[in-house]
Amino acid sequence: MTDPATFPVTNPATGEHLEDITDLNAEQALAQVGEAQEAFLRWRETAPRHRADVLNRAYDLMIDDLPRLRDIIVAENGKSQTDAEAEVRYAAEFFRWYAEEAVRLGGDYTTAPAGGVRNIVTHHPVGVALLVTPWNFPAAMATRKMGPALAAGCSVVLKPARETPLTAIAIAEILIKAGLPQGAVQVATTTATREVVSALLADDRIKKLSFTGSTPVGRTLLAQCAERVVNASMELGGNAPFIVTADADVEAAVAGAMVAKFRNGGQACTAANRFYVHADIAEEFIAAFGAKISQLTVGDPAEGAQIGPLIHDKAASGVRQLLDSALDEGATIADQASLPEGAATESFVAPTLLRDVPAGAAILQEEIFGPVAPVVVWSDLEQMLEQANAAEVGLSSYVYAGNLQDAIRIGERLETGMVGINRGVVSDPSAPFGGVKQAGIGREGGHWGIEEFTEPQYLSVDWP
Repeated sequence: MTDPATFPVTNPATGEHLEDITDLNAEQALAQVGEAQEAFLRWRETAPRHRADVLNRAYDLMIDDLPRLRDIIVAENGKSQTDAEAEVRYAAEFFRWYAEEAVRLGGDYTTAPAGGVRNIVTHHPVGVALLVTPWNFPAAMATRKMGPALAAGCSVVLKPARETPLTAIAIAEILIKAGLPQGAVQVATTTATREVVSALLADDRIKKLSFTGSTPVGRTLLAQCAERVVNASMELGGNAPFIVTADADVEAAVAGAMVAKFRNGGQACTAANRFYVHADIAEEFIAAFGAKISQLTVGDPAEGAQIGPLIHDKAASGVRQLLDSALDEGATIADQASLPEGAATESFVAPTLLRDVPAGAAILQEEIFGPVAPVVVWSDLEQMLEQANAAEVGLSSYVYAGNLQDAIRIGERLETGMVGINRGVVSDPSAPFGGVKQAGIGREGGHWGIEEFTEPQYLSVDWP
């Protein structure tokens, strides 16, 4: 018997080999679907309270295991210890939130307007769900999908990113320890992503796709889903504007900008990508923001650095190219943090603040996915809003203003699914996470999230 194929997982900060993981092919992944289907037939019949108890235990186990999970994320993803610990807490909360939603999935009972009929509406779990998650939040992206799917009574096949499979495996083990039936959660680790996902989407037993990733890949997957009309949810790219008005509290805006831009080194779909700062306070904001950026420590997060590497050398090269193109187009560096001396990999990018960025610069049109913050100075509200809404994706945005009503008015005019008003974070397990335009389809979080994994059924009852 030949040994199963494997692939290595490495630390992006040090290049260290962490572990070899089983590299599934399409046939092996389809065998996982069979196990998930068998488990689904049992899991869907369990009482909502039982499903809630399992998810609550999973929450407790994740919190108890926080140091180990944090260290796994730091090692395979490269984010800071602070960011990794916050991610574990945020990820665990999806299990607790959907434990509560599991027992509150509603229905309806009405009288037909014409009389003589009672309408009953109930919800059924959609079936085996394929969950495809990215590397930037390996715990949170998994639980944000698994929590509602399992609460609804679905079983899941989780396909994590090849860069960060260790976190997904650890969470699946926690779910089994919490009492989830064997087979109800499968982790399809593979380097043949396209081949494996295509094979799974072609299988009749897969009833749902929930994908988080880039907009181009999302388009491809939607085309594949169309062949079988597979129920699909998509959370795709972002290009978030961060707007600061003339009367904003500059200190608060800078604090929010540091979180919105540099959480996970800028590798977040909700990361602030473009900073639109009113001319009246632009110099004050740039000076204060730049001072904070220049003080960031860059290096191995296991040694306490605030900003770790990007996920790999290719990602870092892409960000450096965007930075260079902005400089070629007339932008200048206002402030910059120092890179570590003698870094073991080429994955580090210096946190950088750009000023004098032309409104049409390429760096404003693309999702940076790195620690570079370009500032555009504005004075005309309508012109600024037109620029802010010009992106083809509309996931998140941020508004800082002294007058709350003005902030909300601006927020309501932004073509994004989420708006942070005087705060640099928009993600919350109780709220609908998702975007408009080409940023995705559907919502994750809140009661909206569990509905993505159910199908309503309507019973029309004769009632003479």
